[in-house]
Amino acid sequence: MVLRRSLLGVLTIVLIAILVYVATLVLPGDAATAILGQTATPARIRLLRHQLGLDAPVITRFLHWAWHALRGDFGDSLSLRAPVTSLVGIRLANSAVLVAVVAAVSTGLGIVGGSLAALRRDGWLDSLASLLALASSALPEFVVAVFVVMLLAVNVLHVFPAISLLPPGSFILSAVSKLVLPVITLVIVVTPYAFRMSRAAMIEALDSDYVEFAKLKGVPLPRILFVHALPNACAPIVQVVGLNLLYLAGGIVLVETVFDYPGIGQMLVQAIDNRDVPMIQFIVLALAVFCVGLNILTDVCVQLLSPRKRFPRF
Repeated sequence: MVLRRSLLGVLTIVLIAILVYVATLVLPGDAATAILGQTATPARIRLLRHQLGLDAPVITRFLHWAWHALRGDFGDSLSLRAPVTSLVGIRLANSAVLVAVVAAVSTGLGIVGGSLAALRRDGWLDSLASLLALASSALPEFVVAVFVVMLLAVNVLHVFPAISLLPPGSFILSAVSKLVLPVITLVIVVTPYAFRMSRAAMIEALDSDYVEFAKLKGVPLPRILFVHALPNACAPIVQVVGLNLLYLAGGIVLVETVFDYPGIGQMLVQAIDNRDVPMIQFIVLALAVFCVGLNILTDVCVQLLSPRKRFPRF
């Protein structure tokens, strides 16, 4: 299964590379126009296009990029005139920290909240938690971000900085306070999905015969919940956690732009504005590799957690 999915993942990444390259050609203008501005003379634009290699045929440029990418050379940024990998490295690390912290916090809150709601299902706690989860999942990221900034940085409290500006090349852990508001925003957006799946899986597990037998034996309620029921509900929870991580791979683009967070999402927006094709290609491919690898890892974890899925039925 892993080998088959890996081969399909490689094919998916190749198709994404082709589609992204074609999509950049549809955008109006090019890197030369973005660098020089609309007031530049045609002669200066032609000269810069020649220096950047933009006057070569499209197929030739793509094959040249693909050949060097296979050897680990993703080219130089057209706007910043530096190797793409050196420019993206620290921003990729900042985005990885943001995704990891959000995933850890949202997963913990979702599992604990969903388990408690399932234990007290149809009660006031379950109803209130389900209502809050439904409301927060219906709000777009930028709306949540605006409310978080107004509450914790501008109007009500002045606890955290409203934006996450850092000097170029800085690591986000050197200023942890600037990580808080983006994390809170994304946690509010993605936790409801983990909560609702955890609640549904735990309700199914708590209604099973082995849980009923444990109750009859007098097993304490916390042990029934977290030792007997939760391990058997982990497979669907792992799947929704994987979906949340896939969502975060795209959701960070908007949140990083709103908070001016120094990650790859903000850099991708800047690269699109500058028509910086090598930068766009590398960032999108990095996100594609992350998504493909995460899908494979999620399926492997589900197989390990559900032994029945590993053996065909005859």
